[in-house]
Amino acid sequence: MTDRILAAFVPLVDCAVLVAAREQGFAAAEGFDLELVKEPSWASLRDHLCLGHVDCAHALAPLPVALSLGVGYLQVDCAAPFVLSRGGNAITVAARLFDAMQAFAGELTFAKGPAAAGRALAAVARRRPAPLTFGMVFPFSNHNFDLRYWLASAGLHPDRDVRLVAIPPPLMVETLRAGLVDGFCVGEPWNSLAVTQGLGCIVATQSQLFPRAVEKVLVVRTAFASAPERMAKLLRALSAAAAWADNPRNHSRLAECLARPEYLGAPAEPIEALLRGRLQLGGGREAHDPDLIFFHRYAANLPDAADAQWAYAQMVRWGQVAASTEGQARAAHTFRSDLYERSLPAPPSVPLRPPAFDRIEFGAGDLRAYLDQFDVQTPFQDTVAT
Repeated sequence: MTDRILAAFVPLVDCAVLVAAREQGFAAAEGFDLELVKEPSWASLRDHLCLGHVDCAHALAPLPVALSLGVGYLQVDCAAPFVLSRGGNAITVAARLFDAMQAFAGELTFAKGPAAAGRALAAVARRRPAPLTFGMVFPFSNHNFDLRYWLASAGLHPDRDVRLVAIPPPLMVETLRAGLVDGFCVGEPWNSLAVTQGLGCIVATQSQLFPRAVEKVLVVRTAFASAPERMAKLLRALSAAAAWADNPRNHSRLAECLARPEYLGAPAEPIEALLRGRLQLGGGREAHDPDLIFFHRYAANLPDAADAQWAYAQMVRWGQVAASTEGQARAAHTFRSDLYERSLPAPPSVPLRPPAFDRIEFGAGDLRAYLDQFDVQTPFQDTVAT
C-alpha cells in the first residue's frame, strides 16, 4: 500500500517545491503519494496543521516559531526541517499613492532601493489627515515584519502612524481594488496581478530588503518528525523537487503547472517572469534580480537556527512576546538542521545571510544589542526583558 502524506499550502509561487514534488514524480519515486490541500488563508492552514488534518505544511517562516512559543495561538510542538523558498515577496502601493510618492521624490526606480521609497512614503503619510492602511498576510509572517521594518526605517511607527491589517493573499488585489487599503506586502503572484491590472506599483522586494531571506519552510508536528523513515523520504523528494524548480530549463513548465486552478489559478506569464528574476513594477519600471525567488541554490534548503532567531527578534521588537533566554532557545530549536542532515547530505556551508538594506546585521548572540540599534519599536510592557 502506497503511503499518503497530506501537505497544506496557500496559493503562492513559493509553494512551487511541493507542487513540483507531486507533479514531476519526485514523491512517487520515493514511494509515497503527496496529496496537496489548498488553504484559503494562513490561519486556516495553521488550524488544520495543528489539529492533525494534514501531516505537514508550506508555512510562513515565523509560524513554527510562534507555535512553539504559544504566541497568538495554542502552544504546539512543531519543527521546520526544510526551507522551501527564499525571497518572493514585495511591497505594493496603490497607483494613486505611488504618484504622490513620486511627486515628492522624483522617479522611484528599482535601483534607488527601498530606503528612497520609504522616505517618499513617509513624506506623503505625514501630510495626510488619516493614517495609511496596509495589508499583510498574518501577524507572524515575514510580510508583517518586512513591512514594519521598512516603515520604521523611514520613521513611521507601524502601530501608531500606519494601520496594519491581516488579509489572506488571494484577497489582496480585490482589497486594493475596493480602496480598502493603500498598499500591502504579499508573496507573488499577487503583487504582479495588482500591477498588470493598473491598481498598484511595487516599491520594494524582499530580495532588496533582506537578501536571500528564508520565506517559506516545511513545518511538521513533532509526532511526524519522530517517524524517521517518512521524514527522510519526504525530505529527499522535496530536495529533488527544489533542485528541479531552480533549474531555468524547467521554469516554463513549472509556471504552467502553478498557474492551474488547483494551485494558484493565475496567469503563467508573471509567474515565469518571477522565476527568471524579472518583475514588472508598474509605472513603466521593472526589476531584474536573479534572487527575487529561489528554491535550492546557495544551500537554500538547510534550516539555520539564526533565521528562527531573527523571526523571534522581530516578535520581541514589535511587542508580540517578551524576550527571554528560554524563549530565544526554543525559537532556535524550531529550525531543525539535525532532521535535515539525517535525511540529506549536508551542504558545504550554511546559507549566507547578507545584511538588511539598511546595512544592519543581525547578531543572534546579543538580542538586546541588536534591538538597541532601532529607534522605532514597541517594547513588550514598556521593556525588553533579557
